[in-house]
Amino acid sequence: MLVGTYLLYAVVMVFAHPQFIYPFGPDPFDNPDFRQDVVTERNVALAISDGADEAAVLFFMGNGGALAYFTFSLDAHVAADRTLVAMEYPGGGGIAGKPSEVRLKADALAAYDWLAARHDGPIVVHGYSMGTGLALHVAAERSVAAIVLDAPYVRMCALMTKASWLPACYLPGVQKWDSAALIPKVSAPVLIQHGTADQLIPMDNGRRLAGLLEAAGLPVTFYPVDGATHNNLAGQRGYRERIDGFLEEVLKQ
Repeated sequence: MLVGTYLLYAVVMVFAHPQFIYPFGPDPFDNPDFRQDVVTERNVALAISDGADEAAVLFFMGNGGALAYFTFSLDAHVAADRTLVAMEYPGGGGIAGKPSEVRLKADALAAYDWLAARHDGPIVVHGYSMGTGLALHVAAERSVAAIVLDAPYVRMCALMTKASWLPACYLPGVQKWDSAALIPKVSAPVLIQHGTADQLIPMDNGRRLAGLLEAAGLPVTFYPVDGATHNNLAGQRGYRERIDGFLEEVLKQ
């Protein structure tokens, strides 16, 4: 009886788990510093802020799913006068469509290709939470100058396992979001910032990911942000300055 109930629970969660991965908010993005466009044959929605700096940043938000919730991260680049292209996710922020790992990763590559065709300078990828998997995916498949990761995970399916008591990384049909598997194809320097009080993605994830990247021979800078939670990391003192210092050092080489 217990085994049957557990198996039924597992089947239900395989079908239901995207609702937990993508609890996207509905708030549309309305910022005068940005224009919005839909590009490529994939109809990828982008918010774009043009800057004078030679570097351009491709930003991938977390699973809030609406750029309106990530203004601190966006402002860090706008204030530095970098060109910033932020990908909007289908299903959130008033953008039509249904998200999935496959779709978001394909959209992320299309967004990079669109930006690379229009920008001659270095391109930086910046991901927050769920978006760190997209940033690493792009860095594994395309040429990037630097990688900025806020509150990253090693394998999202491992976090699902702890939350659900199911072997999510081994269940067919589960969207895995395995960042560790991308590392062998990554070659750019990495900055990781992670809050010490992060309960959604514990800081041990960021520290372990940094160790895996370093073991692969990549230069990694890891900052534990004292007292920061998952949702207020980008609003902490020093967040913007650490990004600026990292990019200044990496891009001058």
